[in-house]
Amino acid sequence: MYAIIGTWKMSFTGVSQAHEQLKQGGCAGDAVQHAVMCVEDEPSYTSVGYGGLPDHDGHVMTDAAYMDGNTLRFGAVMSAENIRNPICAARALCGRETNCLLAGRGAEQFAMQIGLPMRDMRTSEAMKQWREALQQENRKMDAYNEHDTVCVLALDENGSLIAGTSTSGLFMKEPGRVGDSPIVGSGFYADIRYGAAAATGLGEDIMRVCLSYEIVSLMRDGLSAQKACETAVQALSERKIQLGEDAGSISVIALSPKGEYGAATTLPVFPFTAGNDQGVAIYAARPVENGMEVKISSEAALADEP
Repeated sequence: MYAIIGTWKMSFTGVSQAHEQLKQGGCAGDAVQHAVMCVEDEPSYTSVGYGGLPDHDGHVMTDAAYMDGNTLRFGAVMSAENIRNPICAARALCGRETNCLLAGRGAEQFAMQIGLPMRDMRTSEAMKQWREALQQENRKMDAYNEHDTVCVLALDENGSLIAGTSTSGLFMKEPGRVGDSPIVGSGFYADIRYGAAAATGLGEDIMRVCLSYEIVSLMRDGLSAQKACETAVQALSERKIQLGEDAGSISVIALSPKGEYGAATTLPVFPFTAGNDQGVAIYAARPVENGMEVKISSEAALADEP
């Protein structure tokens, strides 16, 4: 039994290749790392890795995390510059008893010490957009406005459950700003006993309720991956409305130890890629009157989505 799920249409190529690795008996860790790296290396995806849109000072600062659900160990980097594949640094940090979450220069030094490739993550197109944004006053920083995180969860035939995330964060964010993606329990969580979850959207909202841990906790209490996603997203949205705020921009995915996956969103549509021994496909999650509709959707039908 094996399964894999990744956020957004942009994960399709990497998840499809990782799915084939799992099909051939590969490990979940390699599958997650490969799927995330495919997004990190593609400059047309302007919210992850190379080609990511800069912060206010013109620097592409990346965050990434990796968690082993069998051991509850995790590794993460935040506010890291010039690491070609931050997910590789995060995975290398996983397993440490201490010093498993490194920030800024410390994360960069670690990556160089273990021989990871480094590069200038800025592209000419990203810098053009940055220069244009500098001319705009009072620009609102919204999740899903040039921003979305790649999250991948995988289960292999040996029973390993892994979660991975990577992002360059909000475009024009304040220097030093960190969202949920490298924060255990908020942007990701994995426990082989109950399941794994990951979130994408406005990190400040996701961190307010430790959303990924909440989803896994609901799975621990007996909810399916799908129902846990729906319940957690609905609860956060309702609480925000009670506080006089809008429902927010949040999307989540989950994967159970039995290979069952789930997804939920506050958006009109949230595309994601998922696969198991029945194959791999792009799905779409949409809020409906009585919950969430999740079904296979062609890539063409999601042409305007990330």
